[in-house]
Amino acid sequence: MMQNIIASIKNLVPDTSQDLQVIESGTATGLVIFALIAGWLLSKYIGPKLRNIWETRAGYESELAGRRIRDMIRRTTTFILCGFFLSIWDWSLIPQVIFGLTIAITLGLFTNDLIRGVRMPDWLGTVMGITVFLSSALGLIGNFDRITLALDRVGFNVGTNRISLLTIVTIIMTAVILLAVARVSMKMISHVISNSQLDGAQKVLGQKLATVAILGVAFMLGLDVLGIDLTALAVFSGAFGLAVGFGMQKTIGNLIAGIILLMDRSIKPGDIIAVGDSFGWVNKIGVRAVSILTRQGKEHLIPNENLMTQEVENWSYSNKNIRISIPVGVSYNSDMDQVMELMEQACVDVPRILNNPKPVVRMVEFGESSVNFEIRCWINDPQSGVGNFKSAVLKRVWDLFKEHKVELPFPQRDVHIKSLPEKGELQISPE
Repeated sequence: MMQNIIASIKNLVPDTSQDLQVIESGTATGLVIFALIAGWLLSKYIGPKLRNIWETRAGYESELAGRRIRDMIRRTTTFILCGFFLSIWDWSLIPQVIFGLTIAITLGLFTNDLIRGVRMPDWLGTVMGITVFLSSALGLIGNFDRITLALDRVGFNVGTNRISLLTIVTIIMTAVILLAVARVSMKMISHVISNSQLDGAQKVLGQKLATVAILGVAFMLGLDVLGIDLTALAVFSGAFGLAVGFGMQKTIGNLIAGIILLMDRSIKPGDIIAVGDSFGWVNKIGVRAVSILTRQGKEHLIPNENLMTQEVENWSYSNKNIRISIPVGVSYNSDMDQVMELMEQACVDVPRILNNPKPVVRMVEFGESSVNFEIRCWINDPQSGVGNFKSAVLKRVWDLFKEHKVELPFPQRDVHIKSLPEKGELQISPE
């Protein structure tokens, strides 16, 4: 149908080459304007819907991301329509240049938006956009072969293989584009897994396995695009295996230990653990180390292998209920029944203490200066802090003791003097 329309337009003018070129140029300009308008209208209609899908799948809202999505839709539409128009007729030189420049510009801008949209450096997006624009423009107007031939001449031979400037540029462009697509895929899959019904450890394991799978697919696809024979990597893989065996033994060991920790779910993000002198909750299980966030705001990075070989105290392995023991001493002159009732009342007044299991107060020993008790109570939120909880209980005990005039102990010593010196024997030096 489009061919018939263009043929009808050409039949309206005399059959001279100059007039035909003018009418083709005008037609090409009109079709480019039509493609731009169609892209703008489509981006207005589809852009908000795709932005909502991206925010749902990627997990964050961004006005910049929404604007980039609209721009990419507009440029994709323009590129497809201009490519279609260019292919349906044997255009003369000027219309080919018009379509070629439009396609090259849209491809360059699309590449720039894609790379910046996945949070790669802005300069990389600019360089890649300009490179794609130049290569597309030169290819469409027929001068691309000269450029590739010149780039291919600059290089050197390694055995039977040739490494040229063209090869390096091709590898870099392929790697950047595949990495950008892989980052978009990883972001979306990671958010889908994080919103699933899996627990924390399974989510982290799923995200890591998905990341490894996506990078593996991107690597294999890159080799296929570049035409690299996998058998050529045999020597490299053997050398890499030796490097892993000798130089990267600890790194690979930590990686495997991290996967095992996630699979057996002995340590999960959010667990309260104690390893050596480090105490806090697990913030992140990484490839090399587990991040433990302490109450002081410090982040301890413990190698995964240490958690496999050392004793680990997990306060929330099967559940988060833990028992806290708080020692309290009172004077020997106090009413012990009243003291126990007041401490039980303090446990009732502190909201973090669980009613089941029920808190209890035990008399544990007769000390030198005090009768010592122990408050034993349970909480289910150790991630909120243990020190502040003990402080709240002791503060309530203090208020109740003060209100009921319960005497707190203080160190007392009885000194017995067996004999005193006779009168006159005690001499005090004037100095």
